[in-house]
Order: sequence, then structure tokens, then C-alpha cells
Amino acid sequence: MALRGGIDLGGTKIQAIVVDDDDTILGQARRPTPTSGGPDDVIRALADAQREAAQAAGTTPDALAGVGLGSPGDVDADAGTIAQAGNLPDWHDAVPVGDLLGTLLGTRVAIGNDVSVATKAEFDLGAGRPYRSLLGVFWGTGVGGGLILDGEEWLGRGAAGEIGHMVVKEGGAKCPCGRRGCMEAYAGRKAMELTARERHADGEHTRLFKIMEEKGRDRLTSSVWAKAIEHEDKLALHLIDRAYRAIATAVASAVNLLDIEAIVLGGGLGVRFGEPAAARLAEEMQPHLFNDERPPAVKVAELGDYGGALGAAMLVWP
Repeated sequence: MALRGGIDLGGTKIQAIVVDDDDTILGQARRPTPTSGGPDDVIRALADAQREAAQAAGTTPDALAGVGLGSPGDVDADAGTIAQAGNLPDWHDAVPVGDLLGTLLGTRVAIGNDVSVATKAEFDLGAGRPYRSLLGVFWGTGVGGGLILDGEEWLGRGAAGEIGHMVVKEGGAKCPCGRRGCMEAYAGRKAMELTARERHADGEHTRLFKIMEEKGRDRLTSSVWAKAIEHEDKLALHLIDRAYRAIATAVASAVNLLDIEAIVLGGGLGVRFGEPAAARLAEEMQPHLFNDERPPAVKVAELGDYGGALGAAMLVWP
């Protein structure tokens, strides 16, 4: 039996697992993503999380057949490098993560885009199994996308699926990527938090930051947003409503272009809000669909927090 490691690197958390040949999770570990220190600190955190997951599975990283890493940013799988990871601390230039992490763990490392690998996992193991074409929309710190067309991953020249950077308003809000009007500028959790902080500083009342403190967080996590929505916080409701509209506009445009069968909604916020979020997205998309009599199915990701790590582990089949 060949054991494999998988790591999902997100803007707020690192999820590491060890799986067997049947993709059964034998051990797991979760750590916060470093918010400072740059790529070196992030790579050390990745290695620590994988070591902990291996220990939980009764093995060591150097005994694994390999480790897969799903990462945001500009991922060059052949070169093993990651660049321009805007939701990670001070990560601009291309970093040879495959080699560096492989040295720390004592095994080979394969890398892929975080949302592409999570989408592939949902296609093979989760909510995407009934379909031949789908768009994965992972709503979290940013908003990432992954594409399956005619049963195969579509990576384009390496950067396909960047649904969060489809422009939904020309000259609109500034996105963490530095451009303006991207869907992520309205819907990404990082951008939403920046807006909430600015409006709170200008005197607008909100319970978001009180809830954050009560939960012992230093960021507005998905659980903080969910609690604020539950309490009908006006600012939280406004920003979430704006996020749904932006996501729906971008996703409907992608559907009009590709005529895919299904949308799989994942990510921290997508999974946290679940079926109501899927229903809301389907409703908000409807006015923008060219073929409005045959809309795509909208499904919630079934693999939850493990989808990205499972997809990453699939990168290293022996």
C-alpha cells in the first residue's frame, strides 16, 4: 500500500493529510497560515503540518510515495515554482517550493493550483461525479475557480479558471491582485474584511469585529461572517449580498461562454453557508444566463475542508 501526502495551502489555514490507495484519510493536521515572514515561513509551516499528519497516520514524510501541494498564485507545475500568491505574506517572485519542501520532507513533491486540484477531487470523489463538465467556485480568502471540460481538467496555459479575476465592474473596487473591478474585489473574504474595516473606522456600526474578538480570531473568518449574518448585522448582510451578486455575475458569464453542466461551490465561505448559498447563487445567476431555460446545477462541495488536500494527494499517484 502506497501512502501519499496532500497539503491544501489557503489564505488562513494549511490542511495536511495522509491517504492510502483508496483515498481514505489516515491522518490529518491543520495549522494557521503564517501572516508574516514571507515564503520561507510558509514553507516551514507546510512541512510541519505534513509531518504532524504523517505522525497521526503512524508514518513519516520520507516514507510517503510523495506529497502533493495545492497552492494559490501562479503555479508552474513543471518547474515546481509558485509566484504572485497575493493572499500569502510577501510572496511575489517565483519560489522553488517543490524542491524546498521536498528537501524538508525527504520525499518528492508535486504542486498544482489549489482550486484546480480541489475541483478535480470533487469531480472524481464528490459533488461533481454525475457530470462531464463543471466549474468549481471556491469562495474563501479569495475566489478561485477550476474547470473540468468533457471529463478532463482544463488548465489552459497554466492559469485557467481564475473566476475571481473576471471583471464584473469596469474601473470598480481595487482587488488584492492590484487590478480594479475583479469579482474577488467584492466577494473575497480578504477584500470584504478590508471594506468592513474601512467602513467601521468611518463610524459605521457592526458586530463583526466584536464577534471576531469573542472567537479569539485576528481575522474575519467564515465562522465570524456566519455569526454576524445570524445576528442580522447590517454591514455584514450588505457585504455578503454584494458578494453574491458579484459571484453570480462572473459565474453566469463563464456559463454563457462554456455551457457547463454544473457549478460546485466550495471554499470556507461556500461550505460554511452550504445549501442556502448554492440556492442563492442559482437565483442571482438566473437573470444573467443566456440559456435561462437550462441553467447549470449548483452543488455544494461534498468533500468539505479536505477537498483541496485530497486533490493535492492525487497529484502524486505512483
